[in-house]
Amino acid sequence: MRYLTEAETHVPAPVRSPRYWLGFAILKVMGWRVEGRLPNARKYVVIAAPHTSNWDTLIMISVSYVMGVRLSFLMKDSMFRWPFGAFFRWLGGTPVDRSSPHNTVEQCIQKIGEVDEMALSIAPEGTRSRVRYWKTGFYYIALGAGVPVALGFLDYRRRVGGLGPIVIPSGDLRADLAEMQKFFASIQGKHPHLSGDLQLPEGEEPPRSAVS
Repeated sequence: MRYLTEAETHVPAPVRSPRYWLGFAILKVMGWRVEGRLPNARKYVVIAAPHTSNWDTLIMISVSYVMGVRLSFLMKDSMFRWPFGAFFRWLGGTPVDRSSPHNTVEQCIQKIGEVDEMALSIAPEGTRSRVRYWKTGFYYIALGAGVPVALGFLDYRRRVGGLGPIVIPSGDLRADLAEMQKFFASIQGKHPHLSGDLQLPEGEEPPRSAVS
């Protein structure tokens, strides 16, 4: 795994759009602030972690608005039927076919290749309930699509959300996850006891899935 250098990232300049002001107002009321740098890349995967509360989605979207990033996120294709399809696409929803013989990871790699820009947000824990391991679909999507992984975080202890290191997967899953764990070890979710584990016991592999 390689971290992007400062020359390969940038601090986003605030764009005073309606979305920016909405996100700014929500974070201001909730007492949160934003940290981090964006990759100088048009396409990348964003980890959204830890995911232990219903509040995470609202805060993460608000953070993305302030940083000027339009996040895309995975949803079952059945959710995009009329009359809700247009609304979910406006929010950033990306449909995936759970019944397809091509698994979600392969579908996401294909979708990334079909567009000019995408910041695909994935919650590796897949659920707000306690899980043993993170799902590793985010890793294989980034590796297969040849895009960076932005370590998106919500730290309830400091009330700070944003992006940590931007990394390039090496293909060595176990080694790369161990490095990511070093960053997330200091990040505290709203309910810390529900946070999943990145570390892998010898001989075991976590689910190679992007969704629950």
